[in-house]
Amino acid sequence: MPSITAAKLVAPIPEQPQSDPHLTALTNLCKASADTLRLLVLRVLRKDSFGVSELCAIFNIRQPALSHHLKVLASAGLVAARREANSIFYRRSELGQHPDLEALQHSIFEAVDAIDLPEDIQSRLEALHRQREENSSNFFRLNASKFHEQQDLIASYEQYADVVAQILAGAPLLNRDTVLEVGPGDGSFLLELASQFKRVVALDNAPGMLAQARDKAAAAELKNVDFILDDTRSEQLQGLQADCVVINMVLHHTPAPGEVLRDVAAYLAPNGVVLVTDLCNHDQGWARENCGDLWLGFDPQALAQWAEDAGLTEMASEYLAQRNGFQVQVRLFGRA
Repeated sequence: MPSITAAKLVAPIPEQPQSDPHLTALTNLCKASADTLRLLVLRVLRKDSFGVSELCAIFNIRQPALSHHLKVLASAGLVAARREANSIFYRRSELGQHPDLEALQHSIFEAVDAIDLPEDIQSRLEALHRQREENSSNFFRLNASKFHEQQDLIASYEQYADVVAQILAGAPLLNRDTVLEVGPGDGSFLLELASQFKRVVALDNAPGMLAQARDKAAAAELKNVDFILDDTRSEQLQGLQADCVVINMVLHHTPAPGEVLRDVAAYLAPNGVVLVTDLCNHDQGWARENCGDLWLGFDPQALAQWAEDAGLTEMASEYLAQRNGFQVQVRLFGRA
């Protein structure tokens, strides 16, 4: 019997087809979503943005391992990263890199959002939020006397107050009975609100700041302002029907801005509006230590998405450039 050489046993390798960008993107998307940990990361990032070290704490995983998973998610266009000083923060990317795959991406997000987080991950996530909130509260408790000095480092009240007042004056409100201001600072904008609404509710979780606002209202002899020392889930707000909610330069101090917007949306009267003033995203990491910032501003699209998730739709917007390079966004939202 003639011998059979090894070469005859090896089938010829067919020529590989050229790479198709659509097929590659689809492969990356399927690969990224085919892992339990990566799906849980997407679930945690549903309404928030976290740094790598924070995600390591939430999932109790070492950074090299987590970084690998984040790289896979980023390559598939499922998460987006932004640098804040020496840290990198991740959020979900609502718009994929390939428009023809966005429907599949959103289907993945919808399926992920239906997942109940394991108890240990949920517990660590809640602990992180509490720590963020405690850090912010401690900053304002210790630095209330330096409020103006810290505020002026980025955007002073005088630089945006007139525009905010103009947008508020032109807001299509059927009634101007009650307005809620979340985080009134030293109370400067309460004077404007007290002249436009019958009742003003000033809400702040920092005793020192609320005391300053109370003193300013008393000096101006305002008789229609109520003060509440608490956060946006206060029992004292239950049943409130506000024609307007004002949140000036507050969200970047809060651990979960999306939750704040959902909270205040629940207090809106029919046809009520939410007026938000805050920083656009920036890379000035010193603001965390010097100004008590938890977020280095917000991408306007991210803020609009949080508002949409809260059942709100955008009605007007203004963008103000500051002399020091920062940019302020003033956004008016109403019920969708």
